[in-house]
Amino acid sequence: MRLNKLICIGSVALLLLLCKAASADEPTRLNNGFMDAFRLGGYTSAGITLPRDAHTKATINEISLILTWENDSRFKFFGELELENPLSWDSGNKLNAKKSLVDLERLYLDYNFSEKINLRAGRFLTPSGRWNLLHAAPLVWTSTRPIVTSRLFPISTNGIMAFGAAPIDSSTIEYALFVETLKDQINDDNEIKFSNVKGARITFGQNANFGLNLMSFNEKTVSNPSYRMLGLDFITHYKGIEFLGEAFQRWDIHNKDGGGGAYLQTAVPLPLAQNWTGVARLETFHRPDEGHHQRWLIGTTWRIKPTQLLKLEFTGGSHVQSDDLSESPRGFLASFAVLF
Repeated sequence: MRLNKLICIGSVALLLLLCKAASADEPTRLNNGFMDAFRLGGYTSAGITLPRDAHTKATINEISLILTWENDSRFKFFGELELENPLSWDSGNKLNAKKSLVDLERLYLDYNFSEKINLRAGRFLTPSGRWNLLHAAPLVWTSTRPIVTSRLFPISTNGIMAFGAAPIDSSTIEYALFVETLKDQINDDNEIKFSNVKGARITFGQNANFGLNLMSFNEKTVSNPSYRMLGLDFITHYKGIEFLGEAFQRWDIHNKDGGGGAYLQTAVPLPLAQNWTGVARLETFHRPDEGHHQRWLIGTTWRIKPTQLLKLEFTGGSHVQSDDLSESPRGFLASFAVLF
């Protein structure tokens, strides 16, 4: 949700001032009575893209500032303000800031009744699948996110959510129930708009963790279709190798296909290169108005420090003439991400 420009500039300036003392290894603590419970951190990433079908581009992808508040009370606060694409260069437009904008990623307040019952109110990441909840550049293996995780359901929701966890035998089952109460006031030009969002997510399992997602929403296009969506996901590790996958399918009110897709990704530690990990991903995606598309990715990631990642990857697949899949171009990508 794009903020009013003057408010955005003021907010970013304030957070940057607070961030001046932030170290690379530990979030800042703001010391002054009540302020002791505040922590300030964030992340940033920059990269270069050499696509097969467009100009070479170098971009500062985002500068994200995260402010949290937590003490011994039952309340917790979380806020994330992100400056997207603040500066980019390509052989056509040279150095420019044409696509820069300030986005309020998250802004919510939690109240803890118990470990089994918590309430959240505000703007939060939609709890659908795994990638959407943990998509920050320093926390994922690749420079690009799977297409299916960004073009089928709302990435963020303005509303309320109940969530918690309960032990079952030697494992734990976690749940989230959420509903939209306030629609986005302003949307990015390329962002798919949704309304009347509500859904649930359940995760369970220990050695292999599985997730089940149920959602319903309206997609704010010309015909304003109403969709129901089912999602399944999992993550597991075997001898140090990570396997991750998600699949989604939507239906309209007449039970006709409303779009869907899936991806499967594996991350393998490279034995001859310390702190290097090989990554491979296969994905498929389709929407009624965009057709079917496929992507494959192969790359490697160097964890320079726990908070610093260098990513190198090649992406291929079906050709797309529109800008709908511009965030997943075919070609070579390299990026560097820092968590601070």
